[in-house]
Amino acid sequence: MSSTRSVGELAELVGGVVEGDGTCLIRGVADLAGAGLEEISFFAHPRYEGAARQTKAGALVVGPTAPKNLGKVRIRVANPSAAFTKIAALFAPPPAEPIMGTHPTAIVAKGVVLGKGVGIGAYVVIEEGVEIGEKTQIRAGVYVGRQVKIGAECVLHPRVYLGERCVIGNRVVLHAGAVVGADGFGYEMKEGKHVKIPQLGYVQIDDDAEIGANTTIDRGRFARTHIGEGAKIDNLVMIAHNCVVGPHSVIVAQSGLSGSTTMGHHVVIAGHVGTVGHLHLGDGAIITAKAGVTKDVPAGQTWRGAPARPIKEQMEMEAHMQQLPQLAKRLKALEETKGAKKVATGNKAKKK
Repeated sequence: MSSTRSVGELAELVGGVVEGDGTCLIRGVADLAGAGLEEISFFAHPRYEGAARQTKAGALVVGPTAPKNLGKVRIRVANPSAAFTKIAALFAPPPAEPIMGTHPTAIVAKGVVLGKGVGIGAYVVIEEGVEIGEKTQIRAGVYVGRQVKIGAECVLHPRVYLGERCVIGNRVVLHAGAVVGADGFGYEMKEGKHVKIPQLGYVQIDDDAEIGANTTIDRGRFARTHIGEGAKIDNLVMIAHNCVVGPHSVIVAQSGLSGSTTMGHHVVIAGHVGTVGHLHLGDGAIITAKAGVTKDVPAGQTWRGAPARPIKEQMEMEAHMQQLPQLAKRLKALEETKGAKKVATGNKAKKK
């Protein structure tokens, strides 16, 4: 962990301007609610102004438009979130020591190719035909299937499963419990029974991708399921067979892609989104939380709702739906008025 730093030193690190006492000492970072007098926090959005005024933090990282009368020492920067991330790295606990060599409990098949500096942890199983690049870390309890290829400087956290013939690029991170290369969910109905369709493909994960804990990525039916360069997939995500996740795309927790869903680059899928199979999400598309996508989404558009629609259209529909109780009351009142008029007309006709 880093030593104590002054606010002035931190401002110099992030290219910010100190407002207040730059000699104030900081020993750690925290959020606005939990920060103490020797910790620094950040204030990036107007909705948190109240919390920024009440925080006990010794200093705040703030943006260009933040008020000057917050009652705290401030570091003013163009991007407070990015600056705070850089500061937080100074106070982060040291990373785990790298595994050196192969643990005696690991089972490594004959002929496995290990690059220089590979570390293999306790109770790892590596099958025949595997190739692992330089400085990759295979941590406790990982299973690596036959003929898997893993690039350099990857990290496989405990209990990762890598099915046979998968291809992993460089600097890929697979978090604990990730399952890459299990069979896709494919069956045919024959004589009233589900008969399994062989899943003959593999999974390819390109350089700098990161896969969250307990996420599952199924192998392709015939070819590959493909995770593009720099893609970031959260915990508890399900990627079905033959899907393509485009480069630098993001998929957030509890989302699921049905088979053969494809994505362009820089797509964002928020939490708890589901897609039907065989559709395409265009470059830069954004799918908001809890959406159910049933058809192709054009590039650059933001869709929302279930079934998902362009966000403006969906928000208009939601606004109309919120008015339904009032509309129902008005309709009932109109019907009652109409009924009363009908009765009155009938009574007049009887008198005549």
